Amino acid sequence: MNQIGFVLLSVLAVGSALSVILQRNPVMSALSLVVTIFSLALAFLSLGSSFVAVVQVIVYAGAVMVLFVFVIMLLDLGRREPFKLTGVGRKILGIAAVAAFLFQISASLSAVGVMGARPPEPLPPGYGTALAIGRSVFTDYVYPFEAASVLLLAAMVGALILAKRRI
Repeated sequence: MNQIGFVLLSVLAVGSALSVILQRNPVMSALSLVVTIFSLALAFLSLGSSFVAVVQVIVYAGAVMVLFVFVIMLLDLGRREPFKLTGVGRKILGIAAVAAFLFQISASLSAVGVMGARPPEPLPPGYGTALAIGRSVFTDYVYPFEAASVLLLAAMVGALILAKRRI
């Protein structure tokens, strides 16, 4: 992807992230978060990291967003009016949003070399692919990987025990 496409993706990601914060309806906020996640996945894809892009879409846009929508539906947050910001709160939020937007634009311009940043060193072939990540996980990081799986198993068993009905 060319540099202009990367800048457009970064502006889309920041704009949709601001929409997540500024939406009054929680369902629309969750949909804006999906747009943010997809634009970040496209940015990862443009950087040549296909595995991270696919994981971004499957894990975050798939699983986590389904969980968010279920929580919104269960808590019935769509019908309740959210809190109102006062005049000072709106000014502070507006200043923070403009500062974040300007920071993102300057970082994007620096990333594409407009502001004098030197280009990054080229990555070795196969870097970021599923094969390279799999080899790294199951050779260099096999003990932390197994410890994380045991921790997740213990959390699942604990959740089942806590959720079990007492008779």
